[in-house]
Amino acid sequence: MKGEVKERGMIFNDEMVRVILGGNKTQTRRIVEEKFYGRAVAAELLAKHCPYGQPGDRIWVRETYRVHGKATDVATLVYRASVRNSWTEQTHRVPVEVCNKPVSEKWTPSIHMPRWASRILLEITNVRVERLNDISECDARAEGAPTESTLIGDKHYPGFRSLWKSIYGEDSWNANPWVWVIEFERIQGATSE
Repeated sequence: MKGEVKERGMIFNDEMVRVILGGNKTQTRRIVEEKFYGRAVAAELLAKHCPYGQPGDRIWVRETYRVHGKATDVATLVYRASVRNSWTEQTHRVPVEVCNKPVSEKWTPSIHMPRWASRILLEITNVRVERLNDISECDARAEGAPTESTLIGDKHYPGFRSLWKSIYGEDSWNANPWVWVIEFERIQGATSE
């Protein structure tokens, strides 16, 4: 019998938040911190101990935001990833009693986002472990990677490689680390909400 559903926060940059909201990102990769030596059986066992959760668990997206205003009963939050969108799409309202932050013109970094401020909730559908460079074209697309032109057409794999290097550096890509592959579906935070 599966235990209680767990929720954990996970940081996403503005670009990835936009891709999640657009419905084009259903996977994320995070570096495995434990020492790992590459046996398939070990990968299967390790996937059962993913620090980000198991299928059925939830991830609340941590993104850069600020408190825009407070009324008697609600506080209005603005999200940096959505500032180019309509006012309705870029804001989220929460009960004022849970909003313990003052109104500010400064952005609060994603690492400091509390659960009550999150507007996007993801449900984990699958977890596995693999080498970073083993990502398939299909998985690069599921990562929400942009396309890059190649001799055989536009491909997501080179876009994913470029995105990874921009975040973690060239050395990280070349080291080909083991990564958690976390597949998810968005259950809260649709652009129509």
